Amino acid sequence: MKFSAPLKSNSKKVMLLGSGELGKEVAIEAQRLGLEVVAVDKYEGAPAHLVATSHHVVNMQDEDAILEIIRKEKPDYILPEVEAISISALFKAEAEGFNVIPNAEAVNKTMNRKNIREFAAEELGLKTGPYKFVTTREQMEVAGSEMGYPCVVKPVMSSSGHGQSVMKSAADLDSSWETAKEARGDASELIVEAFVDFDYEITMLTVRNGKETIFCEPIGHEQKDGDYIYSWQPAQMTPLAKERAEEIALKVTDGLGGRGLFGVELFIKGDDVYFSEVSPRPHDTGMVTLITQSQSEFALHLRAVLGLPLGFTFYGDGASAAFKSDKDSYAPVVDVDDSLFSDNSFVRVFGKPESHKGRRMAVALVFDKVEKALEKAKLLVTKIKDA
Repeated sequence: MKFSAPLKSNSKKVMLLGSGELGKEVAIEAQRLGLEVVAVDKYEGAPAHLVATSHHVVNMQDEDAILEIIRKEKPDYILPEVEAISISALFKAEAEGFNVIPNAEAVNKTMNRKNIREFAAEELGLKTGPYKFVTTREQMEVAGSEMGYPCVVKPVMSSSGHGQSVMKSAADLDSSWETAKEARGDASELIVEAFVDFDYEITMLTVRNGKETIFCEPIGHEQKDGDYIYSWQPAQMTPLAKERAEEIALKVTDGLGGRGLFGVELFIKGDDVYFSEVSPRPHDTGMVTLITQSQSEFALHLRAVLGLPLGFTFYGDGASAAFKSDKDSYAPVVDVDDSLFSDNSFVRVFGKPESHKGRRMAVALVFDKVEKALEKAKLLVTKIKDA
């Protein structure tokens, strides 16, 4: 493959629709290959804005505004990086000949929990927990009774766990309803899921370049309110469970098609594997690959998009821990203890221009055997503070 340089008539151009911390790492990897990067987000100073060749600020759900930028910039590749985005704009851009990664229909399916759950369970026949879709509080109450308590409530469209809650009993109906309705994204319809009695959950990073599909070592993770707080790699699984996880990930990504990296979320119970969700882009739990692999999930995503070989070396075990702010600030300062900068650990500060309670601002990464790495990551993240 021939590589050019940014801002030339023959430049290869990547457009990021969503420019958070994951998009920032994608932008860095694209810059390393001489690609021109256009970062788009709803607010000024988004992390990927800071490292892109150029950037735009726009309402990400405004079809006309998104199409105007696409037609002006004429990117070779459009990489959606957030859930709250105009899907109709992607379909129209694709119809005009633009290359949406992995493709507009895959984005449409995966960014809506109703679409992907029906696709996985009903079209592909994958094992999932029981679920029901509701649009009113009364329907949610009925669904809660049918699913049994505890059960999980999520908007059909939201990101990073926003709007998600666990109903432990009927007494939580009102609070879960309000939490879902206050989420960013589309909360007009909710999914009520039976609580799957799983041993642990994993992310299976699955990468397609149009010629081959590869898998990273499975990533274990802990979540709170649907948002990851710790992840580690590799997750300890039985050989049969790992084989089944890869089979499900392959079936889902083959069904979606296109190129790129997919984060396939799965529940594991013994040797049984249940499908949960899939994201057609780098996954937050996959930030651990910044320290465990020769090619991080972000580098693999770019390689897949470009149709390049997908080989990489797994260096060894590691863990990550997310730091979330505890206060609101228009000039946030992340105070990092020097102990995070050692021979086997470091920190990535995302550079977000504002902080608010619960917003992810940095991540601690540790390279060590899984148990030690996770223990140390949990300790080190306590040494990151809001200044």
